[in-house]
Amino acid sequence: MRAIMNALRVADSVSVAELAAEHGVSEMTIRRDLDELAQQGVVRRVRGGALSLLLRGEEPPFEVREREATAAKRRIADEVAALLADGEAVLLDGGTTALEVARAVRDRRLTVLPLALQPARELAAAPRIRLVLPGGEVRKGELNFVGPLTETSIRALRFDTAVIGCCGLSAEHGLTAHDLPEVAIKQAAIASARRIVVACDSGKFGRTAFGAVCGLDRLDVVVTDEGIPRDQHDALTAAGVTVRVAGS
Repeated sequence: MRAIMNALRVADSVSVAELAAEHGVSEMTIRRDLDELAQQGVVRRVRGGALSLLLRGEEPPFEVREREATAAKRRIADEVAALLADGEAVLLDGGTTALEVARAVRDRRLTVLPLALQPARELAAAPRIRLVLPGGEVRKGELNFVGPLTETSIRALRFDTAVIGCCGLSAEHGLTAHDLPEVAIKQAAIASARRIVVACDSGKFGRTAFGAVCGLDRLDVVVTDEGIPRDQHDALTAAGVTVRVAGS
């Protein structure tokens, strides 16, 4: 699935035969994965392959992204959890990496405001988590809270740490996101927190999404995996950002 999504990022169509030969799997396996992607609205199946239905400025569905770099995301989540002190008030962004962070802090004593329903569900039964929800509209598919009610709730509070996800992070364009309503929510989160921790796998480096959230100067810590490009690592540290490579 991840290989197919990578292929669709550089081409508008994929071939069953070519994918099977390139990755050493059966054509039946490729067809099954393409059928699942078609059900999720990512591709349209055609004879011998599939056509991408994603616009250049869109991100793949949550269910697809959740399968990407899963081991790296778990290590990143554990590293983020280690940065948090018991008793902190934490704002937790939406996204697949943030969901892993929610799982990593289930047994901690924290006040957490999650910006999506998935981490909220994960933390609802956590015995020592004080769970606060922001309200607002829920974005379909992603299940993130967006809109003026969410933004107002965030701006009325103050957090020790905001754990932020992203669609892209680069030295040139800073932190970016695909969905414009989410850009406003991330900006409100950053403005309301004393410390900004970005949690992202190395596949996000060098990418630039449609909406600009903030420059590198607004970030305190970036937690990622060992695949971070050297030039991006150096640019972050030059900007005064602490880079923590999970598992190193």
